[in-house]
Amino acid sequence: MTVIVTGAQETAAALVHSIALLERNSATAVAVTAGKVKRSAARRITGHRHLPAYPASISYTVSRGPAGPEAEIGPDKGRRQGPLGNLIEYGSIHNAPIPHLGPALEENADDLIRGIEIAVLQALR
Repeated sequence: MTVIVTGAQETAAALVHSIALLERNSATAVAVTAGKVKRSAARRITGHRHLPAYPASISYTVSRGPAGPEAEIGPDKGRRQGPLGNLIEYGSIHNAPIPHLGPALEENADDLIRGIEIAVLQALR
């Protein structure tokens, strides 16, 4: 029996291209959602009399982790009022919590799922 395989190189090249496209587009999906979470969290905490600079301290970074793109979203401790993040989100014995990061993440979870679905579909075309 003889087996002749044709198109293997083309198929391999298409798979490599699909993987690269999936990596790029999933990173874009993570970055877009991270931006939405950042803006939502800042909007939720804006207007508190004692926290005028805190909303502007919320930022995000996107990086490549072991399982793919990941984002870190939250107050930048190097910015004015940024170090207050945990105290504001979770409260203390003297201060009630003001949840803003957790609810913002929950609000945008479906957006991330949609973005990843789009990235996968585009990679499979």
